[in-house]
Amino acid sequence: MTKERKFQIEQLLEAPQVLLHKEQISQQVTGKTILVTGAAGSIGSEVAKQLLLYVPKKILLLDVAEIPLNKLCLKLEGIHKETELVPYLADIKDENLMQNVFATHQPEIVYHAAANKHVPLLEGFPYQAIQNNVLGTKIIADLSNVFQVKTFVFISTDKAVNPSSVMGASKRIAEQYIQSVNQESATGFIVTRFGNVFGSSGSVGPIFSRQIKAGGPLTITHPEMERYFMTTTQACELVLESGAMGKGGEIFMFDMGNPIRIVDLAHQMILAAGLVPELDIKIEWIGLRPGEKLQEDLITVNDILIATNHPQIKWVQSSFNQKMPSIAQNPLSSTRKKPHFCVTHLLSKWWFRFRDKNDTNRLFFPELPRFFGWCRCNGVGCCW
Repeated sequence: MTKERKFQIEQLLEAPQVLLHKEQISQQVTGKTILVTGAAGSIGSEVAKQLLLYVPKKILLLDVAEIPLNKLCLKLEGIHKETELVPYLADIKDENLMQNVFATHQPEIVYHAAANKHVPLLEGFPYQAIQNNVLGTKIIADLSNVFQVKTFVFISTDKAVNPSSVMGASKRIAEQYIQSVNQESATGFIVTRFGNVFGSSGSVGPIFSRQIKAGGPLTITHPEMERYFMTTTQACELVLESGAMGKGGEIFMFDMGNPIRIVDLAHQMILAAGLVPELDIKIEWIGLRPGEKLQEDLITVNDILIATNHPQIKWVQSSFNQKMPSIAQNPLSSTRKKPHFCVTHLLSKWWFRFRDKNDTNRLFFPELPRFFGWCRCNGVGCCW
């Protein structure tokens, strides 16, 4: 009988081991109060775990998922007793509660990882995607501005580049809003982009593992489907590195090596299980799912990549940066003088872009008029 060996995604990844400037990260993090949203997720939990190595004063672990949040707290307890861990079972869309979190704890750094991320699922629930990925991000960004957080690090995705999905477009809108807020804020707003995190919840790795254990078949959408992959540890190390190096306004893209064909990944995982592809475990082609692309883009035609002082982090310089209007007013104030940026109108522009695809399942969010309740400029003085 063939002995099963554990599959290591590093066998296929070409990205080198992450270079960490630990002293620079320590100077930013040690002794600070830090908020991590989406703390119970794959990225948020690893960010929190790595932060503990630098002994911050306090980490606020905020997530809407009760059981994963409790498991995270039990896992992290005792790693560094000098750091106070404060769990918050809360929704980032609850503006009053979020304001209370900021007012009570005065976080100095925010890592914003909370998001809806499953591409095909969100095609059927665009309103929820926009509520969480756009409105939720807007609330956390606005509060970071108001309470003068020093550094705000947004966890984005390569799917925000030339987005073909509701998820990708919602993350791109959030990126644009964050860049706008940055222009007239004392807070440094930083965006990080990277590809698929192997082994994260809902990703292809755990799905293939389950299918192999069940005897197959392994379901793959298309023979030419390929994705960029990173391990959770690699991605979060570069998130911390980006937060320490960024000044504000940057979009950082991580070096993820070459893209990997999903069918090659499937074959490697079958072989690692001591089985033979197509003989012991069949491959079933199921076709592209809603919102998916064969290949992900790293930059648009209007972007250029600029080297930084870290070999695995590139700065995405976009033409959008030069023309983006600013948000100068307190977003929580009822006496706003002259609105410069309105997220509602940004949403509407993306909505019409998706309507043009003539796919009734892809009307970006037919509930868009409900979002105009947030519009405080009434179309006057808005960036559009």
